[in-house]
Amino acid sequence: MPTIARSLAPSIAIVAALSSLAIAACSSSEDAPAIAASTTTATGTTTGAGGAGGGATGQGGVGGATGPGGSGGQGGATGGQGGALPLPALADLEKNKINVLKPGGKTVCSRGGEYSFFVVPGDPKKIIVEFEGGGACWNDLTCSLSGSIFKETVQEPGFKDDVSKAPGFYNHANPAHPMADWTHVYIPYCTGDIHWGDSDTTYGTGADAFVIHHKGAVNVRAALDWAYAQVAAPDKVFVTGCSAGGYGSIWWAPQIQKHWDKAKVYHFADSAAGVITKNFFAESFPAWKADTSFPSFVGDYKGATSLPALYNMIAAFYPANLYSQYNTRLDENQTFYFNAMGGGGAEDWSLEMKANVKAVEDASPSFRAFLPEGQQHCILPYDNFYTVEAGGKKLVDWLADVVADKPVANQSCDGCAP
Repeated sequence: MPTIARSLAPSIAIVAALSSLAIAACSSSEDAPAIAASTTTATGTTTGAGGAGGGATGQGGVGGATGPGGSGGQGGATGGQGGALPLPALADLEKNKINVLKPGGKTVCSRGGEYSFFVVPGDPKKIIVEFEGGGACWNDLTCSLSGSIFKETVQEPGFKDDVSKAPGFYNHANPAHPMADWTHVYIPYCTGDIHWGDSDTTYGTGADAFVIHHKGAVNVRAALDWAYAQVAAPDKVFVTGCSAGGYGSIWWAPQIQKHWDKAKVYHFADSAAGVITKNFFAESFPAWKADTSFPSFVGDYKGATSLPALYNMIAAFYPANLYSQYNTRLDENQTFYFNAMGGGGAEDWSLEMKANVKAVEDASPSFRAFLPEGQQHCILPYDNFYTVEAGGKKLVDWLADVVADKPVANQSCDGCAP
């Protein structure tokens, strides 16, 4: 992946600054550090899944485990978008396993493959809603590179039978997990639109024309509709995601709060700093039709010209909620693509990241940041989720305080504070 990306860097670098192009840390594969599939699969009626090709080699996080394989190749055109049948109830899912639910209906992956989401059942009054990462595309070039620019298929990961074998945030058997007994709804990503899109977009012309199903918002709604039907009124909801999933998390957090209006909603974006070019939203929104899924009740989507602007709109509407970000000081993935964009080196990216964080902090009193030293991209999928610290505080202890409604401060390493 890095070799391909570097050869195309002048043209495609924007995508990774927003959604971290090679998000191996959040991809699913046989050995991926992500939610594990149960041997029991709950299925709605579908027309069949598209075939998956070979994935590119994933990129491991610095100081973390080796990354899994990248996304699969182009799937068959007949997957997804079949008729839908009722999915099983939360109470009927297998405990201590990750259950795979296939909603069918209008859900679909970018090139026609079948969509599914994962659930680890737990306390129904406390819900984790997590968005997977995996790149993005929005024009002829970035969308034509099959398996190279964004995650195209839902891959059922390893650790099929026992969550205690899963790493990082996904190991609900770890006694240090700050939300070990919560129900975990994991929303995979395969649409190239950072979970925002609702468009069948044609790219290219003539014989070279092809369609990308930017249906991330449709897929998200299918998972959320199931969760809403299972749990009428949870007490607490933790909305999160790494890299591209981090952008999905902030987009959907206010919509989740609006539905579960009595719940306390917490937000945590992992490695999604939003250091992007000024015209990215203007270029990507039309291709994705992101305006159709924007939480319009918080304001006009045209005002969301940057990630800080988006955060501030949402935090102004729900000022009592805590919104937060995690970024290492020199995130290798976000830094590389910032450099390829012509934005400078690692220290330059770090300054931009801290400027974004400060812009949100200054406008939104309910925003918090956790900024440790290092280069690692994404923390949720790795075992050092339990050991990483900033300013003398472990992340797991900080998050435990967050969901216990204890006051938390911004935490940063020496030289990391905005």
